[in-house]
Amino acid sequence: MIFITGASSGIGEATARAFASRKKNLILTARRLDRIQALARELSAAYGIEAHAFALDVRDRQAVSALVESRKELFSRVTVLVNNAGLAKGLDPFHSGAIDDWELMIDTNLKGLVYVSRAVLPLMVAAGHGHIVHVGSIAGHWNYPKGNVYSATKAGVHALTESMRLDLSGTGLRVTEIAPGMVETEFSEVRLGDRDRAKAVYAGMKPLSAADVADTILWAVERPAHINIQQIVLYPTDQASPTVVHRRTP
Repeated sequence: MIFITGASSGIGEATARAFASRKKNLILTARRLDRIQALARELSAAYGIEAHAFALDVRDRQAVSALVESRKELFSRVTVLVNNAGLAKGLDPFHSGAIDDWELMIDTNLKGLVYVSRAVLPLMVAAGHGHIVHVGSIAGHWNYPKGNVYSATKAGVHALTESMRLDLSGTGLRVTEIAPGMVETEFSEVRLGDRDRAKAVYAGMKPLSAADVADTILWAVERPAHINIQQIVLYPTDQASPTVVHRRTP
């Protein structure tokens, strides 16, 4: 059973599709229940798999705990946890940034990952096998102007990935961080709050797609059980660093 958070769009949805194509059963969560219910129905019909959909805001610690506790038999079958839920909000210098935006990112990117992992990991440890995948970002490894709190949350994801791997040593569980560069999803539109500005982020270059990242997650998970892919940094060819991007003129 593959448990994916933030599965209603982008990398989460693409990851659900990738695992479904391998005939893997799914647990999908997101705030937008209608979208993951439709996705679950589609994938179940197309691949003959179980696909469970639950509305969940990972920022709500009590809701996370209650969902796992109320469906413990189902969540005890989880073999892969993909902590994908995350976002960026705002692109301002630190001294003029919006604290509400910062709290949204901290609560979602960092605390949400903690809440979900703490609820599910004891069940995976009891099973004696499994794989935890954290969708991080290059921003967690290399800072860039105006990245500030978003970068800090993704640096926290990186640190938690490393710490979790140490704490889980000997349990049979593997832990992987996937850190992509520019991926064309709803990410920039959410961050900037403007569709045209979001499109301009990818103008003149070929970014990664959500399917590219999903394929990378699938590859890491499908390695033999004695191999743990600790970290994958994934850039589009047109991007050399967070701030160095090759753009073609029209």
